[in-house]
Amino acid sequence: MTDLEFSDSVLVDADADALYALVSDVTRMGEWSPQCRACWWDEGAGPTVGAYFTGRNDDGTRTWETRSRVVAADSGREFAWVVNEGWVRWGFSLQPADGATRLTESWAFLPAGIEGFHGRFGAKADEQIVIRTRAAKEGIPVTLAAIKRTAEGG
Repeated sequence: MTDLEFSDSVLVDADADALYALVSDVTRMGEWSPQCRACWWDEGAGPTVGAYFTGRNDDGTRTWETRSRVVAADSGREFAWVVNEGWVRWGFSLQPADGATRLTESWAFLPAGIEGFHGRFGAKADEQIVIRTRAAKEGIPVTLAAIKRTAEGG
């Protein structure tokens, strides 16, 4: 794994299908993520491959929106999306583990994203990439802990 990829896992005392229903409902992401404030599906869309949604993020210094497309929607197994048509890939995978479910959240800054950041931020692109990388690495464990609390009824 490179510095531009990260994943972390947590064991959740919940059925994989029930847990999948939570993580594939992007409208709930604002409840769990330290940076994402809200997500909403395009009119008529839902958690199926090819569906689009918008996310609103806030890092304390600025607020911005992203456009994402679902790239994996395999109930009880995997839910994933790409931001800006392939700049970043986020996802959740689920695996049975000792009577529970291992929930893994993953993040990868893709080559198109590196190129896109250089086009968007110019000389400040590398600084922005470091900021986004740090946010993902710090945010994933927080998000997983919050999803676990929700799934386990806490």
